[in-house]
Amino acid sequence: MLTRRHILGAAGAAAAWGATPARAAASLAPRPLVFGHRGASALRPEHTLASYAKAIADGADYIEPDLVPTRDGVLVARHESDITGTTDVADRPEFAARRRTLVIDGARKTGWFTTDFTLAELKTLRARERLPAIRPQNTRYDGHFDIPTFEEIIDFVAAESAARGRVVGLIPEIKNSTHFHTLGHTPEETFLRVIAAHDYTRFAPLEVQSFETTNLRMLRGRVQAINPQARLMLLMGERQEVPPDLAARGQQTHFGDLMTPDGLREVRTYADVIGPSNTDLIPRDATGAWQAPSTLVDDAHRAGLLVHSYTCRPENHFLPRQLRNDAAENARNPAGAIAEIRRYLDLGLDGFFTDDPAIGRLAVDGA
Repeated sequence: MLTRRHILGAAGAAAAWGATPARAAASLAPRPLVFGHRGASALRPEHTLASYAKAIADGADYIEPDLVPTRDGVLVARHESDITGTTDVADRPEFAARRRTLVIDGARKTGWFTTDFTLAELKTLRARERLPAIRPQNTRYDGHFDIPTFEEIIDFVAAESAARGRVVGLIPEIKNSTHFHTLGHTPEETFLRVIAAHDYTRFAPLEVQSFETTNLRMLRGRVQAINPQARLMLLMGERQEVPPDLAARGQQTHFGDLMTPDGLREVRTYADVIGPSNTDLIPRDATGAWQAPSTLVDDAHRAGLLVHSYTCRPENHFLPRQLRNDAAENARNPAGAIAEIRRYLDLGLDGFFTDDPAIGRLAVDGA
């Protein structure tokens, strides 16, 4: 079957070089993209300039800032509005009274939230490692870095690009759009203003992500009017889940419905890329072992969509059972991580998010 990454003559190349046809095709096709997931979050606290710097130094093609608004409407980089586990806010007595409970996309959460802080207040906080039990080595950086704004990240990436002589892309995710709209924020409008105001985001590779469909439909065309090469990606949640914007309207279209051939053709009307989880590509059983691959990559390519999956992580804890080694549960296993990524690439994957871009680079470049 011809996919967007299929190359004529791949079978002959495979015979000549002793590679599988899929690997040979991948070697001749456009090189799969390595996305630094929250930067290089296996090696530095996520969503800090240090994490993005490490990702770029280690060869990431793009870095990923997740974007949430402050109380005064500034977009900052956090995986979610709840900053309890990724900053020192719980240790700051002056903010103790701001701890509260919110319902975000149907989930009840108690903690501290960016929308209750001005940017000036957030800037007094310091980042912490989100997974200290799995990545204790990262805790030595706790307290070193602040929360960057989207604009600061753009300027930082532009400077790194100029210094290194290569263009580094941005793959921002607009988080929890429906929730933030109920609080009076308009993150999409803020996002458009920011990327239009910076030379770098008008020409550099740009791919905008969301787990919601409404904002992608709204952004379609408007982002490209600012940056003609920009792409939009629909992130895919669990197959049984409904996208938050559709759930808020009482609709019952599940992510699994959007992964069918008909669903993918509909997605193509407002997105260029899908972002499924790695377990949507190769499911795992209850023990964490790989099962037979799905047809999702091929089905998406037939619909004219690229596939950028998430998230490749280097620790045994996250690897399929077949690739774990005899080290501890939380031990790093680079060989297993490279083998995992290459298995996805053999399926025709166009790009992938990784917490450790250096390992992703090795997997793609064949070292």
